[in-house]
Amino acid sequence: MQDLSLPLLLGIFALAGAIVVAASIRATTLADLIADRTKLGEAMAGGILLGGATSLSGVVVSVTAAYGGDASFAVSNAVGGIAAQTLFLGLADLFYKRVNLEHAAAEPANLFQAVMLLILLSMPIAAMAGPDIAYFGVSPVSLVMFLGYLWGVRLSSIVGERPMWRPVETSDTRKDEPDEENDPNAPVLRPALIFVGLVAIMGLSGWVISQVAGTFITRYELSSSLVGALITAIITSLPELVTTLVAVRRGALQLAVGGIIGGNTFDTLFLVFSDVAYRDGSIFQAVGETDLYWLATGMLMTAILLGGLILRQREGPARIGIESVLLILIYCCAVAVELFAP
Repeated sequence: MQDLSLPLLLGIFALAGAIVVAASIRATTLADLIADRTKLGEAMAGGILLGGATSLSGVVVSVTAAYGGDASFAVSNAVGGIAAQTLFLGLADLFYKRVNLEHAAAEPANLFQAVMLLILLSMPIAAMAGPDIAYFGVSPVSLVMFLGYLWGVRLSSIVGERPMWRPVETSDTRKDEPDEENDPNAPVLRPALIFVGLVAIMGLSGWVISQVAGTFITRYELSSSLVGALITAIITSLPELVTTLVAVRRGALQLAVGGIIGGNTFDTLFLVFSDVAYRDGSIFQAVGETDLYWLATGMLMTAILLGGLILRQREGPARIGIESVLLILIYCCAVAVELFAP
């Protein structure tokens, strides 16, 4: 793509992003349908099916960048996407007029996944601050993160199936109930196959996005962190924004919140896969302070979201929760630091 003109590069970039968004809209409907027919539940379907599917394009971007030797691009795309996607819940709260979104979407599985996300995000910080240890070019922290993710998914399923406590129900609590138009006894194979096809399309689009972004970095000497955190991270995160808004409009609030938190949890595996693809040692020792800053921003925003899910404030400023206001402010401050800090 190095030989293509700027207008053509921008056109390809926009087309790939539009394909990802369009595929994600259809994937949201299918994920809700699959959740009803498999009895998986909206929170788990959002966290595993929808979260993983909409994150695939971002995985491809980070892994491609890491394989090409650009550690900062790979890591900033991952952690910048986590911050952007958490922001999307604050924006979705603006569209749910009845009550604070985090109040209505009370679900134990979402709380547990938020805790798991904070645990997984703390591990790269330990790897960055600790000694440079790598075996076959891969940090032991990556293995711990991967196993921790698998274990966390299993525990999340247990929490969803056999919760040891339940949130207090109010008149604004939205229960996870199958849609009336969806027959829970209908076969699930066809929607599952379509879902897999959409996932493949999003993955291919992610590869195209990574190639165009890499061209921008080399041709115009842009900062890898800037491109990763504020361009590719946002573009590849647009499916999460779309699926969240679609889910809120459909009334699938647990799916909306679970899709963001579960997607962010899956996004921590970007770092694991990127560490494997990066062949110059541990990727955690090759990143800069700006990448660490975005990682800390993602942790802070996740902690505030978790606090909002526990507090369950009904109304706040402009009929959105105070946690949503804080998420928007923190992300805007992070962008300002990225753009204007010396």
